[in-house]
Amino acid sequence: MAAKIISGNEVSQQLKDEMKEEVAQMKAKGMAPCLAVILVGEDPASKVYVSNKKKACEYIGIRSLETVLPKDATTEQLLDVIDGYNKDKSVHGILCQLPLPKHIPETKILRAILPEKDVDCFHPFNVGLISIGEVRFLPCTPAGVIELIKRGGFETGGKDVAILGRSNIVGRPLSNMLDQRNMNATVIMCHTKTKNLKEKCLSADIIIAAIGVPEFLKGDMVKEGVVVIDVGINRVDAPGTERGWKLVGDVEYDAVKERAAAITPVPGGVGPMTIAMLMKNTLTAAYEQYGK
Repeated sequence: MAAKIISGNEVSQQLKDEMKEEVAQMKAKGMAPCLAVILVGEDPASKVYVSNKKKACEYIGIRSLETVLPKDATTEQLLDVIDGYNKDKSVHGILCQLPLPKHIPETKILRAILPEKDVDCFHPFNVGLISIGEVRFLPCTPAGVIELIKRGGFETGGKDVAILGRSNIVGRPLSNMLDQRNMNATVIMCHTKTKNLKEKCLSADIIIAAIGVPEFLKGDMVKEGVVVIDVGINRVDAPGTERGWKLVGDVEYDAVKERAAAITPVPGGVGPMTIAMLMKNTLTAAYEQYGK
């Protein structure tokens, strides 16, 4: 049986349509959610991400603000912008697009955003809430992964989940989220020092690949009926194609899909979900700040 393709494009559109209706109801009650995005420099990929976030806000009905600083902006200038948005009661969510120029300390910037406006969920306070099961926001990419599993029709309760990668952006928060009582998965987080990695993958009911290595997860590393979520997005050479390169995930897609019950594509899988979950966090922030 062919693997079910879990489309992030389709699921994210469903979510955006649901939020569009929700925002209309919020506005009818006098609530106007607003997201402020800060971009430092002219990184092409970052500009695309910011543009996509702006389009999502426009579609759903969320007011969006944008501040663009030059790449040589100082840490103090960026902190001043954040402080302004922190104090602005009409702004409910603040996002500082990463990566930042090397001369600006990322940790200091992310911690300057008020926890209640930290819709990327990078502030240590919000990360800590997840670890004890008192969630305010969920990190956008991990939340998108879980939404894809759920809306794909798959349960996590009692399942063995292997997470490939232990980054603070994806792997670690996913581990915290999946073993909470509302998810009830048994999680193993794999990394460069993990022994018998292939065996651990073969025993998993769900595999989430987030290591940034092109096509790392091979067909002989998964069992029949596994659910595979590919978080990776890597540019690799593709001689003879129009662009000379193509995007691939951390999963050897063609081989793994022959054994999997379900799999996400790259592109069009987890990527679109990240923005959808950012929108969801913005609504959550607005509700909290309006006292609803």
